[in-house]
Amino acid sequence: MSDDLVTRAAALDAGDQLAKHRELFALDDGVVYLDGNSLGALPRHVPARMADVITREWGELRIRSWEESGWWTAPERVGARIAPLVGAAPGQVVVGDSTSVNVFKALVGAVRLASPERDEIVVDATTFPTDGYIAESAARLTGKRLVAAAPGDVPDTVGPRTAAALVNHVDYRTGRLHDLPGITAAVRAAGALAVWDLCHSAGALPIGLDAHGVDLAVGCTYKYLNGGPGAPAFLYVAERHQAGFDSPLPGWNSHADPFAMTPGYAAAEGAVRGRVGTPDILSMLALEASLDVWDGVPVEAVREKSLALTDFFLECVEAYVPGGRVTSVTPEAHGERGSQVSLRCADAHAVMKELIARGVVGDLRRPDVLRFGFTPLYVSFADAERAARVLADVLSGRTG
Repeated sequence: MSDDLVTRAAALDAGDQLAKHRELFALDDGVVYLDGNSLGALPRHVPARMADVITREWGELRIRSWEESGWWTAPERVGARIAPLVGAAPGQVVVGDSTSVNVFKALVGAVRLASPERDEIVVDATTFPTDGYIAESAARLTGKRLVAAAPGDVPDTVGPRTAAALVNHVDYRTGRLHDLPGITAAVRAAGALAVWDLCHSAGALPIGLDAHGVDLAVGCTYKYLNGGPGAPAFLYVAERHQAGFDSPLPGWNSHADPFAMTPGYAAAEGAVRGRVGTPDILSMLALEASLDVWDGVPVEAVREKSLALTDFFLECVEAYVPGGRVTSVTPEAHGERGSQVSLRCADAHAVMKELIARGVVGDLRRPDVLRFGFTPLYVSFADAERAARVLADVLSGRTG
């Protein structure tokens, strides 16, 4: 069985149209990196670009680089490069600040766009904790009542009292992909605004923000977009909402005339309203360079390989791992799966520690979930087979 799967992996890699992109990343020989759903790998060309940013743009041009090197317009420029990856037309995505800050801007902004009599905010009950914390704070700030609901129950939960609903596209623990088109349609049919967290889907699968009528969305760039640790997040505000978008953080960078330094605030037009203060230029430009790896890559091809990789990994796990030692909590149905596989496993912490020691890098979510993220631009089918085989060895007590 092992030889058959090794042979199949080699054949699948030979026919993989994305295989050549692996060469664009700094990856260690002999290490299977399956943690791109937490931190994407480094594109090889980024250090040279950052050396130029630091030595020439900062070191030589200094303050002139805000204009001559395009620093001032970077948030919109980088946003324009992310837009097609999430299915957004130009002028609707701006990059800057952390995911948490952008969740706050998007959710409070959505509530302010809703009718004042709507007094409830619906939040994904399975959400990443930060989203829940911020939703609770936003509810206190705006005087609304917070209502928690499982994503699948959101369509039956929203109603005439709902101002906005905040939902995660992919569950960070299980890898379950939620029904963005259906949930968005239900939220909007109830007269509320749909706000989506795309942290575990941006760069992994087609999203279609414009096509599905999403109102606002946020996402990080250091996972499947490979922007680097702490890379700035993005904020999407649908064009139809931009004139009325009232950010709770009206910084000088989103002012209509930022250098007038007037005491009164007047919002700029368009996605620029999502800016706050001075952007983190070093991280911003590292992200911009990292996005070069997406040139000519259709997101649909990434999704096709993602599903094939995760299918193959699950098949290898079933073939190799002793019965009863792990249980997949990731849905089998393609329409319900993101780009990760999560396995429930006793002693998950010790198991993952040993996997990493043997060159298979994933991560875990307490108390008992092993997470394996599959980034199609650089993960191979041979990687998937090896990861399953090493997992079986660890669980069987075999030495590497």
